[in-house]
Amino acid sequence: MNVIAIIPARGNSKGIKNKNIINFCNKPLIYWTIEQSLKSKHISQNVYVTSDNKDILDLSASYGAIPILRPDELSTDTSSSEDALLHAIEKIEKTTSIDLVVFLQCTSPLRETDDIDNAIDSFIKNDYDSLFSATDMKDLCLWRSIDDNFCSINFNYKARQMRQNITPQYSENGSFYIVKPDILKKNKNRFGGKIGIYEMDAWKVYEIDEEDDIEICNYFMTTKILKNN
Repeated sequence: MNVIAIIPARGNSKGIKNKNIINFCNKPLIYWTIEQSLKSKHISQNVYVTSDNKDILDLSASYGAIPILRPDELSTDTSSSEDALLHAIEKIEKTTSIDLVVFLQCTSPLRETDDIDNAIDSFIKNDYDSLFSATDMKDLCLWRSIDDNFCSINFNYKARQMRQNITPQYSENGSFYIVKPDILKKNKNRFGGKIGIYEMDAWKVYEIDEEDDIEICNYFMTTKILKNN
């Protein structure tokens, strides 16, 4: 199978200036996602970075990724990740066929290559059409306001269950997604067909969107991932 990784990395990021290439654990943030992908037994050298920013593309290429220049109209605040993925796939398929797309977000560096490989193995074994990395949020009790009254959403507050009896509830942690290219093209969506999940450790849910997130992710990267490598 030809499995490719696509890493979108827009230049004009919000929240943190130049977020995708900020210094994180002594490397540009995007480095970690590229490295994790390149070490994958399934992906090998088929790692692509799509960006509207030449500095990001040049830096990514220096780390072994294949750069894809994204047009400005697909790099606005309202552009979706699916827009970037479809554009990248169109470019890639001019020279090679694609069986699976692994879409990774470099703002979620708390992953390991084993996460990627184990998810791909699960995808193939279970014949999924799309898959997302997830975290079990069974302790998450959601409420919403309806006509100025707060109502519980995913549990019954009048009959609160013991933790061990709660049915697992999974949240997308945003780390990565796997999808067949035909599903993505048909639905213009990263999801479709038979959907699976790959459960990750709870601490891997953290991502870098705001300044405060950097310190949190740095702690887990240092103590959980780099410490064991």
